[in-house]
Amino acid sequence: MDVESVPMVHQMVSLSREESLRLVGHQHACHAMIYASCPDKIFGKIPVRYAVLMQMRFDGRLGFPGGFMEIRDGGFLEAGFNRELASQLGIQPGLLRITEREHVLAHVMPVSGDRPIVAHFYMRELSLPQLRDVEMAALGARDFGAEVMRTVRVPLYTLRDGVGGLPAFLCNSFASMAREQLLWALAARRLLPPGRLREACETARVPVPALAL
Repeated sequence: MDVESVPMVHQMVSLSREESLRLVGHQHACHAMIYASCPDKIFGKIPVRYAVLMQMRFDGRLGFPGGFMEIRDGGFLEAGFNRELASQLGIQPGLLRITEREHVLAHVMPVSGDRPIVAHFYMRELSLPQLRDVEMAALGARDFGAEVMRTVRVPLYTLRDGVGGLPAFLCNSFASMAREQLLWALAARRLLPPGRLREACETARVPVPALAL
């Protein structure tokens, strides 16, 4: 691959949760990556590593569960987010509840409407049985078949042809900043070796997260 064809490095400039809530006139959107360590192997050979959940949305794009929140004070951020997760995933608080502790990233997105948007990103690790319970509960969610078509797992491997698996997955259409958030999370939590993640980005011709360098 020549130098000009290598994707540019993508650096997400983050704010703390507190800094983001002090911004005036911004909309707030919350999304979460739910994941679990997974010992399974594809065809008995290829390690799955982790099960990472995303959604096929109503608009045909991939994204993380969540949406826009109405912010009155800091406590309403996660309260509204958990209500949104309940409607999209059909889960009860005893199975999955997002708190301030799971908040890992906030950044201001480019203005595309009347007000700029602050994108809040959360990460929650579950056990594999708990994650499977979330997948099953999602089939009975209020929004299933309407706002949410299905939960999907991200393939964190590359097949022998160099394209199948994560590189092909990254070529899908993603909602807003979902692909950037996914890559940032994979790099930040080392769910994939940096070299493998960089190779997948280069094959898919998408920006490489700075944390993967």
